[in-house]
Amino acid sequence: MRVLVCEDEKLLADAIAEWLRRESFAVDVAYDGDAALERIGVNGYDVVVLDRDLPVVHGDDVCRALVRAERDTRILMLTAAAAVRERVAGLAIGADDYLTKPFAFVELSARVHALTRRTRPAAPPQLTRAGIVLDPSRLQVTRDGNFVPLSRKEFSVLAELLRADGAVVSAEDLLERAWDEHIDPMTNVLRVTVMKLRRKLGDPPVIETVPGVGYQIR
Repeated sequence: MRVLVCEDEKLLADAIAEWLRRESFAVDVAYDGDAALERIGVNGYDVVVLDRDLPVVHGDDVCRALVRAERDTRILMLTAAAAVRERVAGLAIGADDYLTKPFAFVELSARVHALTRRTRPAAPPQLTRAGIVLDPSRLQVTRDGNFVPLSRKEFSVLAELLRADGAVVSAEDLLERAWDEHIDPMTNVLRVTVMKLRRKLGDPPVIETVPGVGYQIR
């Protein structure tokens, strides 16, 4: 799942991004409204964490642009203004949720998780296939009842393959969903991640390579 953090306080923006990455999100960061619009125009995001008082292009205008684009992206608006009228105004221009500063990171991530559930069809609490059970809420994976320790990226790739419900997922889609915008499309990081996943999941192998297309779990 991919998130864009738009916040002009760089320390705060980077801290939010790092927190969300620990929870297996792919996260990009923009420090002003113009950079935010540029990234939104290039990448697809499940959630945009949007500071309302962005420089260059105001956060309200970024929000309006997202709404006009009619995408499935959800917007979590941040602001230091706690007045009810401010929250109402933010929701009125298209924000899906609102969080006032200062906030607890655990609450922010909980709200992002809730918003990502609205961007795609409802999924079961656990993803299961071929003896694999993936629990998104606990970030845990088992196969045939045995715990499988995975890195964050391995977990994200496996989750995308399980969500596909047997369909092939392209390498491009996996890179977009599990890594951020700085990933080199020619890198072998996905191939290495899949190789490690296969080893950790054990025999019989469950992740199949479809040459020239991508990967699948039948």
